Amino acid sequence: MKLLAENIDETNINQTIADLIAKHDPSLMLVGVDYYNNDTHIKDRQIWYYEDGQKKVDTEATNHRVSHNWHKLLVDQKVAYLLGRPPVISAEDEQFAEQLNALLDETWDDRLQELAKNASNKGTEWLMPYIDAGGNFRYIIIPAEQCIPVYETDYEEELVAMLRYYPAVVGGKTKTRAEWWTAEGVSTYIEAEGGTYKLESEDGHFLMNGVPMGWGQVPFVEFANNVDRFADLKYYKEQIDVYDIIVSDLANDLTDVQKLLFVLKGYGGQSLAEFLQNLRYYRAIQVDPEAGAGVETLSADPPITAIDSALDRLEENIFLFGQGVNVKTDKFGAAPSGIALKFLYSLLDLKSDIMARRFSVAIKKFCWFAAKYLEIKGAGTFDPHGVKITYNKSLLINDLELSQIAASSMGIISQETIVAHHPWVDDAQAEMTRLQAEQESKIDLSRYLQEGDEQESEGEQPEAGV
Repeated sequence: MKLLAENIDETNINQTIADLIAKHDPSLMLVGVDYYNNDTHIKDRQIWYYEDGQKKVDTEATNHRVSHNWHKLLVDQKVAYLLGRPPVISAEDEQFAEQLNALLDETWDDRLQELAKNASNKGTEWLMPYIDAGGNFRYIIIPAEQCIPVYETDYEEELVAMLRYYPAVVGGKTKTRAEWWTAEGVSTYIEAEGGTYKLESEDGHFLMNGVPMGWGQVPFVEFANNVDRFADLKYYKEQIDVYDIIVSDLANDLTDVQKLLFVLKGYGGQSLAEFLQNLRYYRAIQVDPEAGAGVETLSADPPITAIDSALDRLEENIFLFGQGVNVKTDKFGAAPSGIALKFLYSLLDLKSDIMARRFSVAIKKFCWFAAKYLEIKGAGTFDPHGVKITYNKSLLINDLELSQIAASSMGIISQETIVAHHPWVDDAQAEMTRLQAEQESKIDLSRYLQEGDEQESEGEQPEAGV
């Protein structure tokens, strides 16, 4: 359920901020972050026993807590597949494309991968464009757990306000600082007594020639994992938890197997302590010389076959529900064909396409701020709607095959489209510029050679007597 502008009391923003922060619960977002860092629920497991009807923690029991970082594997796999090769950002206006790629410096590709990782863990993440004190266009990732967005309607993605809150040290005490962002500027509040908030400052989004200015839009761009803003972990968390439990229990059993259970028959000793002491130091014990007297041991062998079968099934389901690629599969042989590889990557491709669609929308919104910045700086007026994002997925496929497809497509589709999808090209615009320069160089060389041949021909004279 989205927070809508109609539910915001703009006449009492102070109280609105207090209410929104009190109701906001980002804990579900952070579960995905914990699992990515291999802090799964098995880490909190305790062994219990009952004494006199009371449940107590057994601090002496064997308690292995073996976690398996399946979630990180699946998230990194998706991010590397979709964004391992930087996507190409192009525009119908070549001048805008050149200016845009200049603004998106070498950090852009890293930021995009970080956004994808965080969105996969939390369901969504936010990017904030800004203009620094030097008048340069910059951008920074804002953690989703700090953000409470306010939308115009439940169906439109128009952002009308953003509440960002985070801990801050004020006067030696840790308090909550809240920022209320609108299309015109930002108001900053600090936590006061009684859970209320008081105004600290009111500013524009940035300074231009010393004058506070606003973007005209709320400077936050959402990079969502999917349309429902669900984290990837939602679909396979239970499978990971069960996998961790089974392996941890097996480790406990294997550890405890070494601790033999002694069955004493006709034991003549005085106590169990004496029995264990004799066994430890003398490697011998005394028993009564009567029939049936002696010592036996009991041990239990874990059902390894059943456990292996269960773990194999869980692993298969983790990759199935996580829509990943299980590299251990032997369904396609040691060297699968291109068609087999595409089938192997089909689920990962589906999951990546869902993210790609949401990220494409976000990148185009972000390009609006870039275009606005260029307009403010007097570099020109550009339309961001003509921006196109081309993803170069890291599919294990024969580059020769793709190159042949590109070559055979000449004359059927535009050269720019062919270049953008070529496996060796990261920057289609730069590659087109180089191709144009090479073509012009060939024309100049051809003209030079032709002129040289003509001069040589005119300078030739027939020899005497011929």
